[in-house]
Amino acid sequence: MGQILYITAFTVLSLLAMTNLIRSMVALSRSERTKAVRRPVAVSHPELLDEFGNVTTEPLLVLKSLNLDDARSRLDDLYNSSPND
Repeated sequence: MGQILYITAFTVLSLLAMTNLIRSMVALSRSERTKAVRRPVAVSHPELLDEFGNVTTEPLLVLKSLNLDDARSRLDDLYNSSPND
């Protein structure tokens, strides 16, 4: 008698698990389908906009060219001026 009760309980639990799995898969496919229909809106970062809200096309950072010795001396100065721990 106990074995029949065990098999029945296991069958009911496995059917509940399978229906929950199928429901989750259907819900996931619906959400993916609605995501595919909606097109993402491209929003620019505020720092890339000018004062009128238009996207800037000019370079945001201009670098001077340095020779290797000048760059090394600047890095050494930065390293030596940092606090020691």
